[in-house]
Amino acid sequence: MSGENQPVALVTGSGRGIGRAIAEVLARDGFFVVVNALRPEGAEETRRAIFARGGRAEVRLADVSDRAQRQALLSFIDETCGRLDLLVNNAGIAPAVRADLLAAGEESFDRLLSINLKGPYFLTQEVARRMIAWKAEGKTPRPRIAFISSISAYAVSTDRGDYCVSKAGLSMAAQLFAARLAEYDIPVIEIRPGVIQTDMTAGVKEKYDRLIAEGLLPTRRWGRPEDVARAVAAFARGDLDYSTGAAIDVSGGFNLRRL
Repeated sequence: MSGENQPVALVTGSGRGIGRAIAEVLARDGFFVVVNALRPEGAEETRRAIFARGGRAEVRLADVSDRAQRQALLSFIDETCGRLDLLVNNAGIAPAVRADLLAAGEESFDRLLSINLKGPYFLTQEVARRMIAWKAEGKTPRPRIAFISSISAYAVSTDRGDYCVSKAGLSMAAQLFAARLAEYDIPVIEIRPGVIQTDMTAGVKEKYDRLIAEGLLPTRRWGRPEDVARAVAAFARGDLDYSTGAAIDVSGGFNLRRL
């Protein structure tokens, strides 16, 4: 478990990819990390990687879209850590099948909105209540909340409209919580990964290899999970506290408008 004065971070969806990189960087920087994922294999791999570098972590499996599982996750933190200094809302999924906007069905839409938006929205609500109380009690002197969204919050893909809508909603959720928690001096930030090389993008690697080679990104390279993790680490250190409510692209310049 965490030491009495060791800050605690909860990173959802940290069994692989971006979430794992974030968890490892935070552990390196002195956080006790609660590794959250759906599958034990990936979560345990993350925990072992953290331990191998001298960090400390604990695995808690939970589906953040399920209310009872969210409550169990938070009860674990309440009982074993008694504090939470950083919440990183990273858990998210892509559509199982990309479908044209005019043909896509409701099942995929409901699934993505539940996991990508409803889950982190209500998890943050519960965490924020605790952070306010823990800060008043002096247990968490500087709590922070990060939302990992996507460039799909503003860049349309008509063959995965459900994903874009879920990330656009998550972007607004970050702004809402930033506004609501400002009076308690709890910074909230949104980080928007671009084209990042992970398991989630493996199926479209050939497509994005071609687009990147053709100039989609000024940097002309795939992003890496570590690129996103470094942005979260800067926020966790307090470097971006006065930027509460901001959205930071980690996208190799995708967000630049060029002629």
